[in-house]
Amino acid sequence: MSTTTATLLISCPDQRGLVAKIANFIYANGGNIIHADQHTDFSAGLFLTRIEWQLKGFNLPKDLIGPAFNAIAQPLGAKWELHFSDSVPRIAIWVSRQDHCLYDLIWRHRAKEFNAEISLIISNHPHLKVVAEQFGIDFHHIPITKENKPEQESKQLELLCQYKIDLVVLAKYMQIVSADFIGQFPHIINIHHSFLPAFVGANPYHRAFERGVKIIGATSHYVTTDLDAGPIIEQDVVRVSHRDEVEDLVRKGKDLERVVLARAVRLHLQNRVLVYGNRTVVFE
Repeated sequence: MSTTTATLLISCPDQRGLVAKIANFIYANGGNIIHADQHTDFSAGLFLTRIEWQLKGFNLPKDLIGPAFNAIAQPLGAKWELHFSDSVPRIAIWVSRQDHCLYDLIWRHRAKEFNAEISLIISNHPHLKVVAEQFGIDFHHIPITKENKPEQESKQLELLCQYKIDLVVLAKYMQIVSADFIGQFPHIINIHHSFLPAFVGANPYHRAFERGVKIIGATSHYVTTDLDAGPIIEQDVVRVSHRDEVEDLVRKGKDLERVVLARAVRLHLQNRVLVYGNRTVVFE
């Protein structure tokens, strides 16, 4: 889109007239709405919406839109986020030894599928430094042990601050991020296979093969202090058969992880994900 847009993500207690009040805020200030979507969670009593409009001809400058809308949002008890399409988020990708998700994200970024900048790669192993060098991305090796975890996480946080990172993507980063870290930097997306909680720990594909599973998949979610149980952004599955060997399950699983993580990152960067409680509404 050639013109800059603003997007509001809003959740608030359901009540009459919400659509009119929000739309009128934009209309009264000369805005042209180009996308609007909404959902009501009746069990939670919540109204959730995503509304996007063109800033060309809008009467309010960017820095005044938030305060002006907040005057409307507060009486409604609304939680809201405001995003602008010409803002380019900065991403840090965290990896361990596996490279399939890292390569996929980099190639998609180079193909301009993501409106973002991959500014930094952090790893607890040195093996993927060559990938970072290949694509001219800064790489930092920060090994993690049980004994040095607090100290090393402090270094990670310093790097995120130094590089002005907006989003961390765990692209098969095989370490648990501590609750203290999440409390200071909550904008983290993770990817993992779908065998949880049945097949936890090492070699899940081997144990799934031995069990004779018929469907495998992948899940991408926001990271919370509940391990692998944060709000889900995207999932997908593929069928397997008795003809598939362990290597086939691993290959199919990696393919799904690439696609599911890329979809989740794209949806987040397009400001299409609204989190409430431990759930999400994804406005596609």
